Amino acid sequence: MNELNYVCDPVLTAEQVADLFRRSTIRRPIDDMPRIAKMVAASDLTVAAFDGDLLVGYSRSLTDFCFCCYLSDLAVDEKYQHKGIGKKLVEITRDRIGDKAALILLASPAAMGYYPKIGFELAQNAFIIKRTE
Repeated sequence: MNELNYVCDPVLTAEQVADLFRRSTIRRPIDDMPRIAKMVAASDLTVAAFDGDLLVGYSRSLTDFCFCCYLSDLAVDEKYQHKGIGKKLVEITRDRIGDKAALILLASPAAMGYYPKIGFELAQNAFIIKRTE
């Protein structure tokens, strides 16, 4: 692994993002390119980690940059996991949104043990209306 390059708000294609999602453990609609493209385009803040030209990490957030930020995607290529990439993506996101904005996410059951390790607290006061697909 070379030294990684972190880029805020990179220009990425839906195919690049879907490919990373495929190589990570995150579950997203990777075969629906129009949906992935819309997800990428509608984001307020993205951060990418590159090993050379290869996208190996990606965070995607929706935010107002002053009160709250929803971290919708945090994906790291399985071959690059456990190297601090996810933590670094979150740190850069926090730096960009500032201390006055809360960082909020929904964790998959498999990731419940990960997020407290990088500074998140478990919230007991959240609600969700789940998507249909």
